[in-house]
Amino acid sequence: MAAQQDKRGARMITVLFFAQLREQLQCDKLHLNDYPKTVAELRALLGKRSALWAELLINDSALAAVNQTISDDQVCLNEGDEVAFFPPVTGG
Repeated sequence: MAAQQDKRGARMITVLFFAQLREQLQCDKLHLNDYPKTVAELRALLGKRSALWAELLINDSALAAVNQTISDDQVCLNEGDEVAFFPPVTGG
């Protein structure tokens, strides 16, 4: 995946939110120039936005995918990555 650049040429990652997370956070997408090294650190960074963000991304069971692959919190982030957060999926 090619690295995304903002208008100033800085490298970034894209963070997406799906389903109830998107609705509860009232946010569908973020672009971060100064991003952390791992998914766990990204959760912590985003959790600083408010108690609701912390509850949904740190304390709750939100799943993460990096570049459309389900990932654990120790996965390292790289320039141009797309990180998606979504609620656990239940099937029937």
